[in-house]
Amino acid sequence: MAESAKKAAAEITDAGIVGGAAKLTPEKIEKVINNVLKAEGGARLKTYVDICAHCGLCSEACHFYLSHDNDPKYSPAGKVKQTILEIIKKKGKVDVDFMKRASEIASTECNLCRRCVMYCPFGIDIAYLLLTVRRICHKLGITPQYIQDTAHSHSATANQMWVKEDEWIDSLMWQEDEARAEIPDLRIPLEKEGAEIFYSVIGPEPKFRAQLIYQAAVIMHVAGMNWTMPATPGWDNSDMCMFTGDFEMMARLKKIHFESAARLKVKKIVMGECGHAFRSVHDVGNRALSWKMPPIPVVHAIEFYYELIRDGKIKIAKKFDKPVTFHDPCNTVRGRGLHEMGRFVVNATCETLIEMHPNREHNYCCGAGGGVINCGPPYKMSRIDGDKIKAEQLATVKAKGAQTIIAPCHNCHGGLEDIIHHNKLDMDIKFLGDIIYETMEKPE
Repeated sequence: MAESAKKAAAEITDAGIVGGAAKLTPEKIEKVINNVLKAEGGARLKTYVDICAHCGLCSEACHFYLSHDNDPKYSPAGKVKQTILEIIKKKGKVDVDFMKRASEIASTECNLCRRCVMYCPFGIDIAYLLLTVRRICHKLGITPQYIQDTAHSHSATANQMWVKEDEWIDSLMWQEDEARAEIPDLRIPLEKEGAEIFYSVIGPEPKFRAQLIYQAAVIMHVAGMNWTMPATPGWDNSDMCMFTGDFEMMARLKKIHFESAARLKVKKIVMGECGHAFRSVHDVGNRALSWKMPPIPVVHAIEFYYELIRDGKIKIAKKFDKPVTFHDPCNTVRGRGLHEMGRFVVNATCETLIEMHPNREHNYCCGAGGGVINCGPPYKMSRIDGDKIKAEQLATVKAKGAQTIIAPCHNCHGGLEDIIHHNKLDMDIKFLGDIIYETMEKPE
């Protein structure tokens, strides 16, 4: 590990972890751990822990390990050994300092990207093991402060950005007005019962990236979609509570989301370009509510755009002429297999695609997902240092001529932007919606 990174790590003081740890006793730690392990662990946890051979074959799958000179502490097996294995081995009899470090490892040194699962000979889901550690830390009250603040926003407002109900509606009306200057008969239909599509976004869109709502409205209008958006809480499909281990709040958020779609009697939910949100509504939150699959079909933007272009509902007027590369987000590629659909859209809208290597399900994580970027400024440099391998990958594809990165995920944008700026790579980042809006045929 580089000396600068060691120094930075040593200087991090997280108010959430330190403040929560001050209230802990060894007795409380032991009680909480054993309650979680007994009530929530089950056969899955026992199987993974028992069959791990500590062989280290997962190591080179991890960007943290590769970016820290192959330091075994950063290997997936190493992180498991430093946290959940020790917790189980000692039956919860671990001290406060151990749990503080376990919280840092689980929340800021693992993106839960599941790349390591592909290389484990037993298929152990290390992301699940470290989520179990986060769950214990949540119950102990030692979650990093910034991501806990976001979870509080979810709890208070049912969105991650403290957006009030009237502010949400104002944002949609504002974007409708903007879009009507371009297409006079365009509307963003609110509370339209019986529409085919319920379009949902994540909290940062009305707060910071409202142009994405504008672009989505144009795409929906030109494609002739029968769609709607809710005027009530339930519009935000994101979920930091899934990453803090607050599974009760996670289930509540998904319940609000699905009930909003059910109330409007829509046929399917189409969600914007976000990876973790897709994971929460299609894989984790739905199961917390005892649904094997979502009660209303959920379609990610990648799949939606693919269908629109494939079926001729969107036509391309002129392809994007700068050479591009495509970043495969972990949750929609390893988690859903949308890599070829993504490339179909890119090839339909762009003249030149230059592939990253490795790519598709083998692509390196952006370093921001899994809630890591949401742990905030204290961990920014440790996060960037933990993904030097991604910086090298981007530098290589830039040297081949790529000028623009297409990344269909909000967290990926945040992580890649930080890597690009820190390493002075001078590359643009766009969503698929940005490219489609720019290249599609629109009404005169």
